[in-house]
Amino acid sequence: MARKTGSHSQITGPRVREAALRLIARHGFAAVSMRQIAAEVGIQAGALYSYTPDKQTLLFNLMREHMDALLNDWAAVQKPEGGMAQLESFARFHMGYHLPRPDLVFISYMELRNLSPENFAVIEQLRKTYETEVELILKRGQEDGSIATQDAKITSLAIIAMLTGVSTLYRQDGRLPETAVADLYWDLVRKSVAP
Repeated sequence: MARKTGSHSQITGPRVREAALRLIARHGFAAVSMRQIAAEVGIQAGALYSYTPDKQTLLFNLMREHMDALLNDWAAVQKPEGGMAQLESFARFHMGYHLPRPDLVFISYMELRNLSPENFAVIEQLRKTYETEVELILKRGQEDGSIATQDAKITSLAIIAMLTGVSTLYRQDGRLPETAVADLYWDLVRKSVAP
């Protein structure tokens, strides 16, 4: 089928991803069809396959793009000296990155079970890379005496889970601004590992 008049891959491709993201976050991966995604974008269902070979690849690409961007953005952050200062930098980065992306955060955690084993392995490795960053920060803090924890790995996972959870609680029109919520969450993280 011919491409719809006025449709361009650099415009339609991102619209396909945005529609898939929105629909999967709202209804769940299993409940969303390729026809629904195409209808949301305003293209024929068959034209959707010009942008993705299948729904599994679409889900995988959403998660992969999220993890790649997350890791790249964290790598670009100027890290302060000292374990506790680095942990604060990480906590504020994590919240600042995730708060504007609640649908992506939801999908990245709740739809892992719908990835094929091969795709799951790729995403799991990217997640481990990110989790290891926190574990290393905690170990640095243990070495310089600014952080106390019995198990850096478990603590790193708990911190990431808590910080990611803010996405389900925070509302732009809520009673506290984003900065106040970030301050409160940082205080909880700090107190959980303070010596």
